[in-house]
Amino acid sequence: MSNRFYGMLLGASLLALAGAVDARDAGKPGTTIAASADARARAQALVARMTLDEKIALAHGLFPPMAAGKTANELIPSAGHIDGIPRLGIPLVRESDASLGVANQVEQRKGDVATALPSSLATAASFDVAIARAGGTMIGAEARAKRFNVLLAGGVNLTRDPWNGRNFEYLGEDPLLAGEMAGAHIAGVQSNHIVSTVKHLALNAQETGRMVVDARIDEASLRMSDLLAFQIAIEKGRPGSVMCAYNKINGDWACENRHLMTDVLKRDWGYRGWVMSDWGAVHSTAKAANAGLDQQSGQELDKAMYFAAPLKAAVQSGAVPVARLDDMIARYLTGLIETGAYDNPVPAAAQVPPYAAHAEVAQRAAEAGIVLLKNDGDLLPVARTAKRIVLIGGRADVGVLSGGGSSQVRSVGGAPIEIPLTSGAAMSFARYTYHASSPLKALQAVLPGATVTFVDGKDVAAAAAAARAADIAIVFATQWTTEAQDVPDLSLPDNQDALIAAVAKAQPRTVAVLETGGPVLMPWIGSVPAVLQAWYPGQRGGEAIADILTGKVSPSGRLPITFPAAALQAPRAAPVGLDRLTSVEAQAAANPANASTFQLESFPVDYVEGANVGYRWYEKQRRRPLFAFGHGLSYTSFAYRNPVVTGGRSLNVTFEITNTGKRAGADVPQMYVARDGSATPMRLAGFTRVTLKPGETRRVMLTAEPRIVADYDTTLPGWRIAGGAYRVALAHDAQDRALVVTTRLDAATMKP
Repeated sequence: MSNRFYGMLLGASLLALAGAVDARDAGKPGTTIAASADARARAQALVARMTLDEKIALAHGLFPPMAAGKTANELIPSAGHIDGIPRLGIPLVRESDASLGVANQVEQRKGDVATALPSSLATAASFDVAIARAGGTMIGAEARAKRFNVLLAGGVNLTRDPWNGRNFEYLGEDPLLAGEMAGAHIAGVQSNHIVSTVKHLALNAQETGRMVVDARIDEASLRMSDLLAFQIAIEKGRPGSVMCAYNKINGDWACENRHLMTDVLKRDWGYRGWVMSDWGAVHSTAKAANAGLDQQSGQELDKAMYFAAPLKAAVQSGAVPVARLDDMIARYLTGLIETGAYDNPVPAAAQVPPYAAHAEVAQRAAEAGIVLLKNDGDLLPVARTAKRIVLIGGRADVGVLSGGGSSQVRSVGGAPIEIPLTSGAAMSFARYTYHASSPLKALQAVLPGATVTFVDGKDVAAAAAAARAADIAIVFATQWTTEAQDVPDLSLPDNQDALIAAVAKAQPRTVAVLETGGPVLMPWIGSVPAVLQAWYPGQRGGEAIADILTGKVSPSGRLPITFPAAALQAPRAAPVGLDRLTSVEAQAAANPANASTFQLESFPVDYVEGANVGYRWYEKQRRRPLFAFGHGLSYTSFAYRNPVVTGGRSLNVTFEITNTGKRAGADVPQMYVARDGSATPMRLAGFTRVTLKPGETRRVMLTAEPRIVADYDTTLPGWRIAGGAYRVALAHDAQDRALVVTTRLDAATMKP
């Protein structure tokens, strides 16, 4: 069936179904295609009643901190505001950043706090869609209570580079894992009858020069990597809106890239909601609108209000067809209607969320996502016989670190450390911030019979002496990362590598706890017997870390991103363009009277790895990382037995998983697939999370996502599964090939 005929048939079906479901049902859980069609019909009926000025008013939104006096309605300090149209019942929209909780950067709303989840990488490390959905549900509930009805959540950009300053906001390097987890998070948010976005379409893979960088990649590779993550997230979560990115893709700005917004998103994927711009990502009026951008967000941050008076003039002149404007507004209203945001008003006054219950959601996510990387000699959990425990460094006496930028949550309990930046691209909206969840206090509470002390680690010799006098030393190491800036390298900052090495030399029973935005190098790894990757663990991170260290909870997180053994192992060892940016900043600093004339020009980043992101790159290049994607240890052990692999029209593996240890725990079986005889690296095609009691056995089936097994064929266009033999690995991580079975699959094709 040709794509054109398929589209005609689907369109005819939707028209036939329109009106079959009451409009009030649109956007409720389990909404059918008929209800979706009815939402569009409702939206079109509303558009037909609007004046040109009313349509234009919905095509652009305010940035409240810079929009005083531009609306008669209350402006809540936040990310965005779009007035409604009372005569038609169209609601006012208030938008908030919300990747990790309802954000309140630099405390725009004095005294307003929210529950802070751990970083998205930590959630991804759980490999548990239920954890992702619970986090989204919690954030959506708090947003609604605070009178927001659109959340700028759903970050699904693949973590292509380990040094990306925004990796902590994303869900890892694999398109299946990222797509499934993002979809669950979005569905959780929208279960509160508010909108979640999915962002940033597409290839917003680095922060250095993010406003000008030109991401270059071929069509098939893009479809099989970043775009597949978006496609799965949209299918699973049905977000009301998609946010286009700052960067260029193959020469065109993302927010005026017709191929991405119209050809791929709206035509191939049948997306029905609206495309909003990122804040400051619009560069034109007619080109952007005709390419598929439906709404200019945070207009004050763009060089011009492109979708205000200029859009009206473009429509009147015919440069933007009336039909395109009508579609823009219909899509906006469809997104609101389908999610339930249209028919379920937010409270007239802010309400107090159930913060105590929500804190438990945050702690469970942190516990599920903390990864035990190494545990030689079963040093962990901390033995009950250890009476003298010293914690060193990382401000572990007062709290846990969080990442910076638009996702910053001012968490319940406050910020014991909050340091403004004095330079850099993130200076205006990021602060070096901790959540008030002290690992020291949490360990003291869990281990009342032990003496648990703290040393700040600034004096390396004093730290080593304290470690030598203790039964066990736990070093907390931190790496702060933020939106708008990449880290210059993968080393721990502030001489922390030397601190860890000195402590380990003094005390053979040393544990390293890493609070980082992503992978870091570990030159001391050979002398440190136990390493815990805690990410940015959120507002209950101290309690979660204590529970893992003491064995109250068995670690079960798995790495969603590869940890390289050396920077040169990755496709790009350092941020591309950082030298250019540094030069421009130096010129501006040297000539402050004309600083604004020194601007970073657009530059390319060639994604030479193509679809082979992360662990696939390492396999293809035959490079062994420090810790593989999917790696993670437990305080118990698991065995996979009696696998049965079936092929034909679909690929399935059924097997028994047994907890062979002496305590309860959770494991994450992973299925990797590659065509037999091909040079293509194996790809994660299925995964699940299984919790078992000691000695318990369960039979589990994993079914491969067909687009992971397939390759994208631009000549179809669409997905093509080549018939023949396929290797299937039932594995503990991306390098595990102990259990490989071969089966045969039928040839098949699928629509784009």
